[in-house]
Amino acid sequence: MSGFEHYDRELRDLDSEIHRYAAVCRVNLANRHEIDACLRNHHENWVDDKARESLHGLLILRIKLEAEMIALGFSPPPLVPPSLEEASER
Repeated sequence: MSGFEHYDRELRDLDSEIHRYAAVCRVNLANRHEIDACLRNHHENWVDDKARESLHGLLILRIKLEAEMIALGFSPPPLVPPSLEEASER
C-alpha cells in the first residue's frame, strides 16, 4: 500500500476524512458498536447515501493500513484518542 515513511501522513489524512464523514453520518467513532454496525450493515439505499458509503470504504482502508503496519512491526495510533473514547463511555 505505502512505504513506511508515509504511514504517519497517510493515517493523518485518512483519519481526517473518516472523522469528517463520521460527523456527517452521525457515527460516534468512540463507540465500537457504531463502527461495527457501519462496516457490517449494508443497506439497499446506501447507493444513494454517498457519505455513508464513503465512510464504510474509508474504515475498511484504515483497517487494511493498520494490518499492513502491524505486519511490518509498526504500532498504528488509535482512530480516536483514548481521552475522547473514555469521555464517550461516561
